[in-house]
Amino acid sequence: MLDESFKSIVIKDNFYQSSCFFPMPLTLIGTLDEKGELTSYGAYSLIFPYYIAGKASYAMVLECRNTSNTAKGLLRHGKCTINFLPYTKKNFAQHVDNGFPGDTPEEKMKNFRFTPIDGLSQEEHPNEKYPKILKEALQVFECTWIKELDHAENDPVLDEYEGPYHDFNGITSKFGAHFILRIDHILVKEKYEQAIIYGANRGNFCPLPTNWGYRDSKNFWCSPFHKPDAIGIPNREVDISSLRYAADRLNTDVVFTDDALKTIVKVPRPFVKLVLQGCVDWANKNGVKTLTEVEMKIIADKRANEKKKKK
Repeated sequence: MLDESFKSIVIKDNFYQSSCFFPMPLTLIGTLDEKGELTSYGAYSLIFPYYIAGKASYAMVLECRNTSNTAKGLLRHGKCTINFLPYTKKNFAQHVDNGFPGDTPEEKMKNFRFTPIDGLSQEEHPNEKYPKILKEALQVFECTWIKELDHAENDPVLDEYEGPYHDFNGITSKFGAHFILRIDHILVKEKYEQAIIYGANRGNFCPLPTNWGYRDSKNFWCSPFHKPDAIGIPNREVDISSLRYAADRLNTDVVFTDDALKTIVKVPRPFVKLVLQGCVDWANKNGVKTLTEVEMKIIADKRANEKKKKK
């Protein structure tokens, strides 16, 4: 029997706004207008990580009205910027203003309080047109729509959509659209870049607000940033016998010594096979048949250097 402290609530359209409390990011997404000249910005919170590992690229997924300026800009030009701004009440008011449906790009930008500037994509491709990033943003994703997914590359810009609809990319319903956005660049202000590289703490954590959606037919709700608490990752070691079992099950003639396996005892259990296979791939590439502690250190140093280059 359901605990009396819980009540079942009707699930309605826009359930994240109407039927529950759901924390989300607060962003301004920049897209080009019909001529490909002016960048206009729409306020969005339905923007989440999509491809996070094991694919050829990293990606976000955006959910929006299929007749919004943002949807039209992506359908026409396939480019956008996702801008994360610091919280002030005036900044939040700008988001609310830019979230109002029906305004043209020119109307949205008439009294815009932020400063559009060229991003890294524009710098890399000076002969092409890219949406601008916002100078005041703490973090920006520059993205390209992966339009070929779900065969969405031929979706037109229309005032109404009667179907057929796609499942997860492009025009997905009578009113909605989804866009799988490849992340071309992540740009962060220097202070927060340093936090990512050298370690975040309560003093240098990026102060991004939390949007709570539109619930009561009168107001949008947003919470300012509060310094987060940190709890250390559990320091648990996998038993070496478990590592030996996993290593012996790999389809390879590469052998791990006990000393080699001891170097990865702190790898979380779900990632053990992935790490072992990566070591085997390195061994095959370098003509090594037995992996010892020495080779494991070489592999670890190589991974550390690759991470530094990515940063």
